[in-house]
Amino acid sequence: MKLKLEEIELKYNDAGLIPAIVQDYRTREVLMMAWMNKDALQRTLATKKATFWSRSRGELWVKGETSGNIQQVVSLDYDCDGDTLLLQVLPAGPACHTGHTSCFYRNLMTDDAANKGNITILHDLAAQIKARRKNPVEGSYTNYLFREGVDKICKKIGEESAETIIAAKNNDPEELRYEASDLLYHLAVLLNNQGVTYDELFEVLTKRHTNKRKREY
Repeated sequence: MKLKLEEIELKYNDAGLIPAIVQDYRTREVLMMAWMNKDALQRTLATKKATFWSRSRGELWVKGETSGNIQQVVSLDYDCDGDTLLLQVLPAGPACHTGHTSCFYRNLMTDDAANKGNITILHDLAAQIKARRKNPVEGSYTNYLFREGVDKICKKIGEESAETIIAAKNNDPEELRYEASDLLYHLAVLLNNQGVTYDELFEVLTKRHTNKRKREY
């Protein structure tokens, strides 16, 4: 059973505010940080649109109300101490007033040894493929596949699937990583070519994972 707001003991600062971290629901990228008071939180829960308190203007503001970059709230969590909120949203546009997707676009430090990639590369790859299809680039292999069409793309998926199987049968982890990556790339091209998105796949997998079918696999 979900708790009601009045049943939760949140810790606001002396100004009656609590920090709210905003994260992209799809990509998991942290988009921004803003402040909420009780009214902003209640408004957010009621409208499912991220609403904050502007300290400079002294009033509530709905994110994207003027720019159109509304943030639809999918979930809202609070931390173990009850002094920070986490909003997972579906953004209609950039979160930052500079036009950047996220307000955190300036890097202070990156550990190259540890920065080996994560799930966001799938979204980056999908975006790259989408961009290639919209704006073809001379010499692009992706554009070559699009020109050849679905039969060629499916043939490549068949080839990469076979090579992935061979790598696994040969107990060659390095080759398996390489071939499986090729397979994922060609699958991403096929999905784009056929008008299917990762989000639609995620929806199917989520439905399977959250109902009785979870016990089947």
